Amino acid sequence: MIITIDGPASAGKGTLAGKIAQEYKLTYFDTGMVYRAVGIETLLANVPAEDEVVAERFAKELTFSKMMDLAQNPSFRGPEGGKRASIVSAFPSVRAALLKMQQDFYKNPTFADGSKAQGVVYDGRDTGTVVCPQADIKFFVTASAEERAKRRYKEYQTKGITSSYEEVLRDIIARDKRDSERSTSPLKPAADAIILDTTHLSIEEVFEKAKEIIDSHQKNLAI
Repeated sequence: MIITIDGPASAGKGTLAGKIAQEYKLTYFDTGMVYRAVGIETLLANVPAEDEVVAERFAKELTFSKMMDLAQNPSFRGPEGGKRASIVSAFPSVRAALLKMQQDFYKNPTFADGSKAQGVVYDGRDTGTVVCPQADIKFFVTASAEERAKRRYKEYQTKGITSSYEEVLRDIIARDKRDSERSTSPLKPAADAIILDTTHLSIEEVFEKAKEIIDSHQKNLAI
């Protein structure tokens, strides 16, 4: 079974994807990590994320093991990592270089320990439209910019990352604009995606809604 979960930053995609993967014993691929990895490489190389030539080179050289190593960088999940990921992901050459890596995964999904999985949950921004358009179930998770900024700000406070709510909101709005206006694979739900607005819902309520849909799909397949 292949499930895709797309949507803007801090809408709850990752948390939902993790819960679904655990519930149905699927492996979880956070596709945003590949762009954060390239973004962090530009940071470590002390070059602007806007340098498409350098970003493309890093994308072509990225491996899964290198991505996991880069994920240990303190800035990987912080504001700088998110900002750079959004910038490099807007480059068609970078997206093309990383697409094959993402698509190859669903052909032979595995868990972190290398054991074979029966399916995969993709978490990203274009997994249902570009990476895996043939997915069995597609979700598009969204929430208001203000609510997403509150969630991200709270996350930063927990991690000890210095920022203000106003700065986080500005970054969320700017990132939404970049993601929706990029020339290739703009952020938008697939035509057959199921929209889940999490603005006024807890993660448990969102999970229960998603679970009902997945269970119904599996029941129909068994008939």
